[in-house]
Amino acid sequence: MKLKIKIAAGLVLISALGFTIIATSRNSSHQQMVTLLGQIQQRNFSIANPFNPEAKIAYCDSVLQTDNSMQRNNLLFSKAALLLKHGNEKEAVKIYENLLSKMDFMSSTDMLPDIGIAYMRLGERSNCMLNHTGSSCIFPIKDDGVHKLQTGSKKAIDVYQAILKVHPNDLESRWLLNIAYMTLGQYPQNVPANFLIPGLNADSVATEKPFKDIAKSLGINVNGRAGGVVIDDFNNDGYLDIVLSGWDLSDPMHYFQNNKDGTFTDKTEESGLKGITGGLNIQQTDYNNDGNIDLFVLRGGWLTKGFGDQPSSLLRNNGDGTFTDVTIPSGLLFFHPTQTATWADFNNDGWLDVFVGAESSIQNLDANISSCSLYLNNHDGTFTNVTAAAHCGIVSYVKGVTSADYNNDGFPDIFISTMTGNKYLLKNKGIKGGGVDFEDVTEKAGLASNKERTFTTWFYDYNNDGWQDILVSDYNFDRSLGYYSAAAALGIPVKDAGNVFLYRNNHDGTFTNVTKEAGLDKVVYSMGGNFGDIDNDGYPDMYFGTGNPDFRSLVPNKLFRNVGGKKFVDITTSSRTGNLQKGHGVAFADLRNTGNQDIFAEMGGAYMGDSYTSSLYLNPRNNNNNWISLKLEGVKANKVAIGSRIKLTFTENGIKRSVYKDVNSGGSFGSSPLRQELGIGQAKSIDEIEIKWAGSGTVQYFKNVLPNQFLQITEGKDKYTVTHLAKLTFIDKQDMTMCMPLTAKAK
Repeated sequence: MKLKIKIAAGLVLISALGFTIIATSRNSSHQQMVTLLGQIQQRNFSIANPFNPEAKIAYCDSVLQTDNSMQRNNLLFSKAALLLKHGNEKEAVKIYENLLSKMDFMSSTDMLPDIGIAYMRLGERSNCMLNHTGSSCIFPIKDDGVHKLQTGSKKAIDVYQAILKVHPNDLESRWLLNIAYMTLGQYPQNVPANFLIPGLNADSVATEKPFKDIAKSLGINVNGRAGGVVIDDFNNDGYLDIVLSGWDLSDPMHYFQNNKDGTFTDKTEESGLKGITGGLNIQQTDYNNDGNIDLFVLRGGWLTKGFGDQPSSLLRNNGDGTFTDVTIPSGLLFFHPTQTATWADFNNDGWLDVFVGAESSIQNLDANISSCSLYLNNHDGTFTNVTAAAHCGIVSYVKGVTSADYNNDGFPDIFISTMTGNKYLLKNKGIKGGGVDFEDVTEKAGLASNKERTFTTWFYDYNNDGWQDILVSDYNFDRSLGYYSAAAALGIPVKDAGNVFLYRNNHDGTFTNVTKEAGLDKVVYSMGGNFGDIDNDGYPDMYFGTGNPDFRSLVPNKLFRNVGGKKFVDITTSSRTGNLQKGHGVAFADLRNTGNQDIFAEMGGAYMGDSYTSSLYLNPRNNNNNWISLKLEGVKANKVAIGSRIKLTFTENGIKRSVYKDVNSGGSFGSSPLRQELGIGQAKSIDEIEIKWAGSGTVQYFKNVLPNQFLQITEGKDKYTVTHLAKLTFIDKQDMTMCMPLTAKAK
């Protein structure tokens, strides 16, 4: 996509995508972006847009007004499917039932799967959305998650039984039938024996205490489509705020400010974010080193045929509670479909640069070929595109990028996950003098043999050996995900059915696939995910948002607990975090200042009819493990210290060990706070905190630190500052209980 910018006599003429914007002193860069997004939204209202059912419904209606031919029923059938995507389940069901009444059974069997899922969605809308509780759509469904309005599920059961009588090996219908019985509180006892999938309600780990979704009571349960979340301190008061986005250009952003009293206030309009719409993903950064957390909004992901050619947005935090879109003057205005980027100091000059992954559908000849891009920070609020010189212009259908110093040479490297099957590990050559150059070492590293389509990815040190490992999630499918979940539950082998691939760092530039021995060869299908330490044992656990655009892909989100850095255990069932709706942005954060990380999940799919409310799962704290929270401030390093490495050394039960954590926001499609929250198990004291500052390479040590504190550490200062934050109580208005750990209540 060519972008033309001309500067003359106080005017800036921006021409792209067929739109022209004249920028003047009266027309700020912020308003320019608002205008541009509005224009692109109008352009995307098109029957050629694969994710715009509204335009197609209007087209169907116009044709139906004049078409009385034999094709009328086919048009009505298409309209019903579109209405379902739009969120009008009642009208869709009405059309399906009318069509069924005109057909004999055999001629209607092809329609049954569509009407079955329409009934399922009707039940979900009536119960999980309009009568939402903390247990709504949590797999396995029980307690107040059982539907009170049961018509939709009952009719879905009739349909799926009819399908299975003709096609008894239809695993997708069998999965949905069992879920429908669950919504009525009739699983497993009323499921016909020949269609039963046993064990779906079995506790994976009986000792795990359940989390509780309290988003509704806090007023942060935004009903929206797939999008991103950032949890961080945007007003520098020490308390964590929440920012959300949704993928369509009609979806607003939301900024919830922490009131420091257990409540949040929606400050979207006052913050200037009104009109800054869209964003399948958002990330935090501090691009201008002013100590205020900025935002980067990524747009256009998944959209083909040119509809994904949308700008991303760099939003400057003005330090007064407002944000300003500075994309155009910063030099970051581009038009490539993306939902993924990574911020790091790639040339070690103390300023954050950004690498953006682009989606290029090479097989789609009518689409623009987009390459990944690297923008270096010019230290003056602007960036320079150095992609060609840095040899990192990967052209692929990129779905995830992440950065870390995997070989411990002091320079951040890049890993790229794609839907075209290839993976890319780009080693930073460590050029001195401000330049950057990368070498593709994928094959040398032992990563080239994995040709599966993949999505979610990140670097982390899962086994605490001081070397960054790689996680990347399989996303290879040719059916709805319900089929794969049923097959897994029935013990029917399916190769690489949404596995989470884990590559252990061998300390010599190579990696070993340890997926099976780590217990991650499970059906997951992650669209988003992140990692944190829910039990404060010092080993990172993982939560994945799951699904795909197909409404029949009704599969639970997944929570895995890390057991001693050796394997992961699926604790989804017992933790009560397995939301069946589409999951995307995920963040781990100690929102209550108790030392326990809660999990925020931004929910929702690609269509308006697949929107869903966000969830905040409160951590019940299953033990009395200790923790430390560190906010690092760079001086020679970038201000928010992204890429700096933390090493905690302590003695636990007579055994000395270390915990390693790089300063970052975590995983893919969800951003945890840059304040690093680390567990130390039963240790009563931290023998040593070691900080290796990004870019500068400076190393600092702090000895004999007491745990369970919030510390601020500034590069070059030999003493840390203790920050005193109030422990917050979140009230669950549904049962009026105070959502704090039992130990805190007892006090």
